[in-house]
Amino acid sequence: MRIAAVQHDIVWEDREANFARLAPQVARAVGAGAELVLLTETFSTGFTMTPGIGEPEDGPSAQFLAGQAAEHGVWVGGTCPEIAAGEQLPYNSFVLAGPDGVAHRYRKLHPFTHAGEHERFRAGEKPVTVEIGGVRITPFICYDLRFADVFWKAAPETDVYLVPANWPSPRRLHWQTLLQARAIENQAYVVGCNRVGTAGDGTEHVGDSRIVSPMGELLATAAGVETIVLADVDAAEVTATRDRLRFLPDRRGD
Repeated sequence: MRIAAVQHDIVWEDREANFARLAPQVARAVGAGAELVLLTETFSTGFTMTPGIGEPEDGPSAQFLAGQAAEHGVWVGGTCPEIAAGEQLPYNSFVLAGPDGVAHRYRKLHPFTHAGEHERFRAGEKPVTVEIGGVRITPFICYDLRFADVFWKAAPETDVYLVPANWPSPRRLHWQTLLQARAIENQAYVVGCNRVGTAGDGTEHVGDSRIVSPMGELLATAAGVETIVLADVDAAEVTATRDRLRFLPDRRGD
């Protein structure tokens, strides 16, 4: 499977402007052979905590992802603020839309308390793994990357981790290092898709999107501009790595 991470800027709190900017970038990724296209965290609004920013499940952001998936015959994913039925606060929800109209959702387990996300967003309950074309895919979101235990628990059923983010430039070394660490310690691919540009609250982002192999090799990387990173992932390579270096069975803990 060929995966593309679209490293893009975000127009603050303007969904329609972001849809218009992103549609051509999805098309370019598909033109380069991508079968799964990953957008950033909060791709349609920016990482904003403005009250009322939430949208219903299957709202405009999810509909954009579903429309792109159907138009191009690929899988398309990214996160958006979604309010579940009967709730008041939104989840930071990763929506993975398929070409046949199906959609899978993962809700961010760890709201970013440093920025007050826990006061504006609900926390999710558990990881979600989706199998596409024989490749087992587990998404996490930005701050989740700091919590190795959730990656560990999902590892036996995971070939590829997806990590969309709005990771700020002052901590870019953490982003780069943790992506490789999660790949190495779980012997799985990791696809990190981070935004570029300045958010509406003044936070700077420099991208550094990358795709990491099960051995920790950088298969594709990006600098601080809008671009697309692509790489082929292979479940057989994950299996071979784990067979060759049997580290996971020695892992202890709950």
